Amino acid sequence: MQNLLSLITFLPLIGAFVLMVFLRGEDEAANLNAKRLALFTTVATFALSIPLMLGFDPSNPDFQFVEENAWLGGLTYKMGVDGISVLFVMLTTFLMPLVIAASWGVEHRVKEYMIAFLALETLMIGVFCALDLILFYFFFEAGLIPMFLIIGIWGGKERIYASFKFFLYTLLGSLLMLVAMLAMYMDAQTTDIVALLRHDFGTETISLMGFQVVGGMQTMLWLAFFASFAVKMPMWPVHTWLPDAHVQAPTAGSVVLAAILLKMGGYGFLRFSLPMFPVASDLMANFVFTLSVIAIIYTSLVAMMQEDMKKLIAYSSVAHMGFVTMGIFAANQQGVDGAIFQMLSHGFISGALFLTVGVIYDRMHTRDIDAYGGLVIRMPAFALIFMLFTMGNVGLPGTSGFVGEFLTMSGAFQANTWVAFFAATGVILSAAYALWLYRRVVFGDLIKESLKQINDMTRNEKLIFAPLVVMTLLLGIYPALVLDVIGPSVEALLDNYELALAEAQTQLAEN
Repeated sequence: MQNLLSLITFLPLIGAFVLMVFLRGEDEAANLNAKRLALFTTVATFALSIPLMLGFDPSNPDFQFVEENAWLGGLTYKMGVDGISVLFVMLTTFLMPLVIAASWGVEHRVKEYMIAFLALETLMIGVFCALDLILFYFFFEAGLIPMFLIIGIWGGKERIYASFKFFLYTLLGSLLMLVAMLAMYMDAQTTDIVALLRHDFGTETISLMGFQVVGGMQTMLWLAFFASFAVKMPMWPVHTWLPDAHVQAPTAGSVVLAAILLKMGGYGFLRFSLPMFPVASDLMANFVFTLSVIAIIYTSLVAMMQEDMKKLIAYSSVAHMGFVTMGIFAANQQGVDGAIFQMLSHGFISGALFLTVGVIYDRMHTRDIDAYGGLVIRMPAFALIFMLFTMGNVGLPGTSGFVGEFLTMSGAFQANTWVAFFAATGVILSAAYALWLYRRVVFGDLIKESLKQINDMTRNEKLIFAPLVVMTLLLGIYPALVLDVIGPSVEALLDNYELALAEAQTQLAEN
């Protein structure tokens, strides 16, 4: 289908426009219509993404479904997907109907709430499809606005502080990326990402403010992009905005933040850092390994100290993203495959964990771990679903969480055995904090009076979790569903990476 990517990308925005212009009123009927229209739009977007996946040729590592048009005085609108990005598009369109369904209980400014999420979906899909620097930057940065509003308007008591912290952290990191993009354009005379992937940015050592910069222009560009993507992931020590944002965001906001928005940092490393700046990526690999290991161990220990369920899961996300960065910069097939698989798996599992917290928060209006205990007696279905995603979070074999962690550690072991050794301690620590949380919330005696009348999950709540359960188990049992799609694109990326390193070493030897 011609212009399929554009249709998938902008259909949610069209739905948001219809909501904004044609839906009037704040009564119960108008709110219900807003929810129905938003749900219909996200389901239609997912339905359109199915032909995209079915028509995608995994054996072809090149970009497919490419659309290119000149607009606004020479700026280029170019979209396309490869084996890496197509799965992130599918993850986004798959999760958004569940996010809207989980927001059915929202009663405050419902129309605006749905408009924010629909606009956010368009911007997130755009990040994964953009093949032009300016277009990528627009989608990447514009996504901050609806999430800023979602946290700031529909969040908790400290929502204003959390929303501004989220906005400022991510915006300041991205300003350096914008400067780097301008430098790339000046050097390559194009903003076409496909052309930039073939461009050789300088690697000669340069002097900057009295310092010798090894790797030259590549290192400077790598650091600028790293500043943006590290905050987005987020990596230690620029992770402190994430727990506040998660705690204050509404449940649906936390799901989108953890399941999709965090993946933009990892996707950026794969799309820009590794293929465009291979020499700098090789030089900085040990630096990234160090930050990744600290993130895995330190934030796991911090998670064990939390009394708020959302904050515990947020710190868990930082630890799991440490496996992702470790796998990417291992720069081998197992590491990169595992990093992509881990990001997709984390999208399902972390999203589900935030939804489970939302289930009991809607009933008790507290996320304090000490407020619960013995829920298995009154909520057996909730206990079962919570257990499944807890096991996925700790990487139990048979769940998707195991595959991603195993592959990233296998890749890291080939690159640096000590990195793999220390990262493996994170698996033990994740079991400690996750099982500790589960035991305190679900097991024990039902002694708190406020819990004795709590009701189990409704049919609608179970239906929301069903697709997440299926994907977590399916990818754990049959990971080839992902690996077969990403394999050729990852192999091509790494072949070009190793060729660029070899050429740089040859030039260095000649000089």
